[in-house]
Amino acid sequence: MSWTPGTPAPAPAPSTMHSQKMTPAEEPLLSSTSDDNQLRFHTSHQQQLQHQRDEESLDETQSLVQEIWLENKKIWQIAGPSSFARVAMFSLTVITQSFAGHLGNRDLAAISIVTTVLISITFGFLFTLMRFLQCQLKTGMIAWLSGGVLVVHVLLSWIFVGRMRVGITGAAVILDLSWWLSVVGLFSYSVFGGCPHSWTGFSKQAFHGLWEFFKLSFASGVMLSLENFFYRVLIIVSGNMEFAEVAVDALSICITMYAWESMIPLGFFAATGVRVAYELGAESNRGAKFAAKVSLLNAIALGVLFSLLVMIVPDKLAMIFTSSSSVTKMVHELSPFLAITILVNGIQSILSGVAVGYGWQALVAFVNVGSYYIVGMPLGIVLGWCLKFGIKGIWAGMIIGTIVQTFILVIITIRFQGENEAQHDSIQVKIRRASNYLNCKFICQIMD
Repeated sequence: MSWTPGTPAPAPAPSTMHSQKMTPAEEPLLSSTSDDNQLRFHTSHQQQLQHQRDEESLDETQSLVQEIWLENKKIWQIAGPSSFARVAMFSLTVITQSFAGHLGNRDLAAISIVTTVLISITFGFLFTLMRFLQCQLKTGMIAWLSGGVLVVHVLLSWIFVGRMRVGITGAAVILDLSWWLSVVGLFSYSVFGGCPHSWTGFSKQAFHGLWEFFKLSFASGVMLSLENFFYRVLIIVSGNMEFAEVAVDALSICITMYAWESMIPLGFFAATGVRVAYELGAESNRGAKFAAKVSLLNAIALGVLFSLLVMIVPDKLAMIFTSSSSVTKMVHELSPFLAITILVNGIQSILSGVAVGYGWQALVAFVNVGSYYIVGMPLGIVLGWCLKFGIKGIWAGMIIGTIVQTFILVIITIRFQGENEAQHDSIQVKIRRASNYLNCKFICQIMD
């Protein structure tokens, strides 16, 4: 390029890299530095979000664990002393049967039938007094009294049955005396100063609301009686089986162990009813459902524990009651049925407690009748006699009846809890609407 003198000098030519202008398609969207910065920002933001989500998840988990722990403490505060008292009271029967069983097989069979009658007479009084004290959280006193009566019963049984050999008649008398001692002790504590705020003496006020109380208590009594008698039928029908003496003894031992363990679910049955009723009284459907779930988890854990114990050492447990090898062998054969019964019974006890808390006693009584005596018992007769499965067939039919009962209770619980929650939400919506309307009206009046 030429240059003429006198004219302005031309600007230096740009370098080759900058001499050509890039087209929009060729220009980079971001520089490499900008790319790196945005990538680091995006990664840091994602890490912060993930950390925040992890913290929220951890907080929710910790909150749930803490909530479960607190509810568990509330349930055990009621169920612990109650279960101990029930186990201690039923241990009276276990001790009597163990002393009688080592006297002879026939003595064990006879005392098993006699104790059923004796317990049925005093259990009504004892159950009423225990529930009265449990409602006032006097469970500690019940536990102390039950433990004291148990110690007295052990001493009397050892002296008169073990040493003096008074036989099963003396054993039955001692058992009856011990049960009545418990009734008298609880009654005396209730009316002679133990409950000053709830017991002020006999009066006509005791008859107020008597019909409502009778309906609830009658339904609960029928529910428990049908369940208790259902498995006692096994002992009765086993008398007509082959090797009747051994069968009655083995079944007596199994049913006694089942009833002994069921005292713990019965404690949770009472605790669940109290907790559910309390939460419903506080208009907390969520609290009632949560209490039921925590109680159910406890029942399943305990049921699995005791079922495994029965499956692992059935012979050792049988030796508490008998020295007969033939009876011990049959107990070993029946141990799987006993383990399943223990597990299912624990679950249905909690569901029954939920029903009591919601006030469905009458409905559950009908469910028990249908499941036990329309499904379980006829099926047991078919399997036991018609199909020649013997005692195992009868027990299998009864287990199926209990499983049917449990499934029905699950369906009822889910359905009614859902309806209760929907009804509660509807009431809350109406309350909020009414509150908003009143607030708006109040504001309009002020503005006017």
